[in-house]
Amino acid sequence: MESKETPILSLQNLTKHFGGLTAIDRVNLSFQERKLQSIIGPNGAGKTTLFNLITGMFPPNSGQIFFKGEDITHLPSADIFRRRIVRTFQISSIFPALSVLKNVEIAAQGRHRTSNSPWGRLTRPRGELREIAMHYLKTLKLLDQADRKAGLLAYGDKRRLEIAMALVSDPELLLLDEPTAGMSPEETQETARLIKDLSRNVTILLVEHDMKVIMGISDRVTVLHRGTVIADGQPKEIQQNREVQSIYLGAIHGH
Repeated sequence: MESKETPILSLQNLTKHFGGLTAIDRVNLSFQERKLQSIIGPNGAGKTTLFNLITGMFPPNSGQIFFKGEDITHLPSADIFRRRIVRTFQISSIFPALSVLKNVEIAAQGRHRTSNSPWGRLTRPRGELREIAMHYLKTLKLLDQADRKAGLLAYGDKRRLEIAMALVSDPELLLLDEPTAGMSPEETQETARLIKDLSRNVTILLVEHDMKVIMGISDRVTVLHRGTVIADGQPKEIQQNREVQSIYLGAIHGH
């Protein structure tokens, strides 16, 4: 049964054009609090564009985005971040020359400043922010590498570091863009378990290519194709959807 609660995030007739290309076409979606909802689709389906719209990277041509009932459609990305909507990126965004711990500390300080400027006054003591950073390194199983340069981490560890950097921002809504890309099967399995655990306390939107991960941990799955929602439901419903099967040419069942 569908939840009757007010969704934490609601997209209404959302549309985005790039020149003559319609990247997102009249998308209507709602996301319930503390659920893990995945967005899948072939390359070019509009998944990352959707994340960019939600996080204020650029505005839609039409439609609205509501977060906890507030219209955030045209807010700058910094104001959206202040509302505790946080994302990771497909391309690694760590500081490679700094230690793992320093990366997470910088992310924590970004959340707890009086302004968006890096020179804004901290609203919590540095020691307290370091403790928060250490807590999330432990959660992400990176504590033993806290003093290592981030650029020297294995690829899977870099992706986990990005998640730690997002979590210290204390998100209510966490957008994960391809968090298991490039990971070994073991790393993928471990990261999938971690993401599922996180969804008990944080609403998560997940863009992911690994169908085993998607079907194993999602509460709900949305399928995008050419910027349009073609299916939205529980994992089992999506697996059995003929239109989805034809688009993926059996990828969901074959892998």
